[in-house]
Amino acid sequence: MKMNGGQMVCESLLREGVDTIFGLPGGAILPLYQTLPEFPGLRHILVRHEQGAAHAADGYARATGRPGVCWATSGPGATNLVTGIATAQMDSIPMVAITGQVGRAAIGSDAFQETDITGITLPITKHNYLVMSAEEIPGVIREAFYIASTGRPGPVLVDIPKDVFTEEGEFVYPDTPQMESYKPNLAPHTGQVRRAAKLIKEAKRPVIIAGHGVILSHAYDELREFAEKTQIPVITTLMGVSCFPTGHVLYTGWPGMHGMAYASLAIEEADLLIALGMRFDDRITGNPALFALNSKKIHVDIDPSEIGKNVPADLPIVGDLRLTLAALTKQVDQGSHLDWLGRIDQLKREHPLVDPNDAQALQIRYIIQQISEATKGEALIVTGVGQHQMWAAQHYPFKQRSSLISSCGSGAMGYEVPGAMGAQVGRPDRVVWSIAGDGGFQMTMAELATLVENRIPVKFAIMNNNCLGMVRQWQQLFYEKSYVATKYTHNPDFVKLADAFGMLGLRVTDKLQVRPAIEEAMSYDGPAVVDFVVEQEDNVYPMIPAGTTVEQLMEEPTLQRVNR
Repeated sequence: MKMNGGQMVCESLLREGVDTIFGLPGGAILPLYQTLPEFPGLRHILVRHEQGAAHAADGYARATGRPGVCWATSGPGATNLVTGIATAQMDSIPMVAITGQVGRAAIGSDAFQETDITGITLPITKHNYLVMSAEEIPGVIREAFYIASTGRPGPVLVDIPKDVFTEEGEFVYPDTPQMESYKPNLAPHTGQVRRAAKLIKEAKRPVIIAGHGVILSHAYDELREFAEKTQIPVITTLMGVSCFPTGHVLYTGWPGMHGMAYASLAIEEADLLIALGMRFDDRITGNPALFALNSKKIHVDIDPSEIGKNVPADLPIVGDLRLTLAALTKQVDQGSHLDWLGRIDQLKREHPLVDPNDAQALQIRYIIQQISEATKGEALIVTGVGQHQMWAAQHYPFKQRSSLISSCGSGAMGYEVPGAMGAQVGRPDRVVWSIAGDGGFQMTMAELATLVENRIPVKFAIMNNNCLGMVRQWQQLFYEKSYVATKYTHNPDFVKLADAFGMLGLRVTDKLQVRPAIEEAMSYDGPAVVDFVVEQEDNVYPMIPAGTTVEQLMEEPTLQRVNR
C-alpha cells in the first residue's frame, strides 16, 4: 500500500508492538508528528526536555522488557538525547530513538539545526541508520527493533531527513529482518558446558556472580534451580540486584565499591567464580590485575567481546544465559558445600550492614528502610546516582523480580525523575518510588509537569542534604575535607515546587514524621514529592576505594574491624 514516510514510521512501530512514545517535536521531525493523529494506538507523551524522553524510554524498557521509543528533532533535539542513549548503551537497554534530520539536499551544508547525529552516536549505539528514502523505512525499523532487543540489547538510532517523512512510497513490512552479518550466538558450546560442570564439581569454595544478563534473558528460574542443585552461594552485581530472591539462604549480597563487605570477602576467598551475564566492571574489581587471584573463573556472556576484556577467563562460554544455565544444570551433580556456606554465614555475622534504626538523626538508609516496610518490599524502585543509590540497593529487599532501576554504567544524575516516569508508564500496575538526590532531581525536575499532565503517579523521595553527597564523601576521605563546589546554599523549597506543578508536596525533618509522610504519599491519587531533610555528614559504607582491592576495604566506623 502507498504511504508517506511519516505514516510508514507509525505503522512500523505498531507492528513492533509499540504503544508509547516519549518525545518533543521540532521543525525537522514535524511531518512525522503530523501523522500521529492517524494512529490512535500510539500514545505520545510530550516531555519538557529530550533528555527526559531518552531516560523515560530507558525506564520503560527496564520495567517492561520491551524496547522503549523516543523521538526528537534535529540538531539540539537530537543531541539532547545523547546522555540517555549512552546510559542505555552502558546498561544494555533496548531502545529505539528516532530523530528528524534536515532535508536531504541540505545535509552537509551546516543548515539550521543540522547535526551529524549518526556520527555523534556511533560510539554509544548498538547500531544507527541515516534513512535516505521512504521505502527504506519499514525494513530499517524492523532491523532496528531486532538489533535493539536480541543478543546483548542496546539502543539503536534512526535518523530520517524531513523530506523523507513526506515522500510517498510502497509500504512493505518484512516478516523477518534480512541481516546476514548479525546473528547472535544463543546456544552454548556443549563441550564448554561439560568442562564447566567439571570445574564446578572440583571446586570447594565456589561463588556465583549473577549480573544484569540474568534479568535480560529472564533466567530467574534457571539461576535458582542451578544454585539450589549445586548449593553455591549467589552474589549479584548492582545491576543484577533482584535477579535472585534476597531472602534466599544462598543469597550473599552484592560486592564492590559500596557492596556488602561479606560479598567482596567471599569473592576473595572463593576458589571458583561462576560469572553469569556480568562484565567485571571496575566498581567490582577495583584493580583488575589483583582481583580474586585465588580463583578460577567461568565467564558466561552472550557478548563474546566482554569475555576476557577486564579479567581473564579460565573457561569462556558464549551464549544465552537461560539456555546455558539449563544445560549446565543438567550436567552438574547435586552439590553440598556446608563448610563453605558456614564460612559465608560467619562473614555475614562479622561484617554486617549497619542497622538503619541505630542512628538518632534522620538518615537516608532509615528512610529507605521505612519505604521498604510500607511497600512490603514489592515496589519498583528507581534511583538517581550517588549515596542514595547505594543505600537503596543495600537496604531495600526487592522481593519482586527486576525491581531496581538505576543508571549504573554511565551513572547519569538526573535519571531518577524521567526514568521513574517511564517505568510507571510501562508498569501502571506497580507502585513506583523514585529515590532521588536533591542534586540529580534538580537536573530533570521539569518532567514533573509531564507527570502531572499525564497523571503518572510516581512517588518521589528526595534525599535533601543540600549537597552532592557522594562528591562530598570523596572530598572528605581522599581530598582532606577540601569541599569545592559541593554544597548547595539555596536549594528550592521542594514542597512549594511540588505545589506549583500541581502535585502533593510534603516535608519531613524528623524520624517520627517519616512513616506518616510515606503513607500519605502512597494514598494520594497522583504524583507526590516528599522532601526528606537529611543529615549532610553521612557516608556510605562499606567502601573499597577506586582502583584498590578488598585489602583496602573501609567499613562503618562504628563497626569493630575483624582481622582477616
